[in-house]
Amino acid sequence: MSGAPQLAGDGAQPSPALRRAVGTYLDHLTVERGLSANTLGSYRRDLDRYLQTLAAAGVTDLAAVSAAQIAAHVAALRDGDPAHPPLSAASAARAASAVRGLHRFAVREGLVPHDASRDVRPPTLPRRLPKALDVTDVERLLETAGPEEAAGEGAPRRLRDRALLEFLYGTGARISEAVGAAIDDLDLADGTAVLHGKGGRTRLVPIGGYARAALEAYLVRGRPALAAAGRGTPAVFLNSRGGPLSRQSAWTILRRAAQAAGLPVEGPRAVSPHTLRHSYATHLLDGGADVRVVQELLGHASVTTTQVYTLVTVERLREVYATSHPRARG
Repeated sequence: MSGAPQLAGDGAQPSPALRRAVGTYLDHLTVERGLSANTLGSYRRDLDRYLQTLAAAGVTDLAAVSAAQIAAHVAALRDGDPAHPPLSAASAARAASAVRGLHRFAVREGLVPHDASRDVRPPTLPRRLPKALDVTDVERLLETAGPEEAAGEGAPRRLRDRALLEFLYGTGARISEAVGAAIDDLDLADGTAVLHGKGGRTRLVPIGGYARAALEAYLVRGRPALAAAGRGTPAVFLNSRGGPLSRQSAWTILRRAAQAAGLPVEGPRAVSPHTLRHSYATHLLDGGADVRVVQELLGHASVTTTQVYTLVTVERLREVYATSHPRARG
């Protein structure tokens, strides 16, 4: 088949052989690669749609797929169809990655003789610089989250909110790593924390003095009151029912603090759960940290991922130059 493929809608169902291949691949990703439930869910949806495309074309086996069919499927994702809106470049790139991963896996497992996706290139993504707050904005955000000397009925939650945001900025943790942290992961005497990152990887990171003080205040004067409402959990950050704080609740805490601090919560510059992590990396590099040290602290598997932050600091240098050098204009 050539040209744009037919997408789901003609009633054709994927063959058992195609479904088995995808099921085996997803099992491999779950067991061997340790991908998160969210990532696996996205891959499952992407591959279900791919199978519908193959079924509509009458393809019943991966060995019969051509590179042109795969390329046409990826192009059709960007264009959309009556049943699906057009995908962004990032979503189409993820879908293309899922399809290419399936075909590479099928070759390794001896299910097909060759990789039909080898020469198919995913959509090119625009290189977007991470959003980072100025140090003064971070300080204002942390102050509005809740004072360390909080007292009264709402004190446990205010102490938790301050400790959570100080922890995010003080360690560069992902939001999932923060809400997944257990009491035994903290060593406040030593000023370190163990973070459980993507793919089952763990790393030891330092905790700064401000974050340590906020955590100590919360653990002594806030967490016990929250824990009393629950059945016991090792999680550091608890909700009002004594259970582990969810990522959604952590996002709400951040959004509420950002609004109180007068920071944007809508639009392209909106403060998000990743904003403090971006700011952590940018401020370390601005302070002279080596990019490979920042790579280790962030838990990036490749330094290439971390190097995007060096572009942020270059932009900052340009701003300073443009506003400070007498011959910068023109």
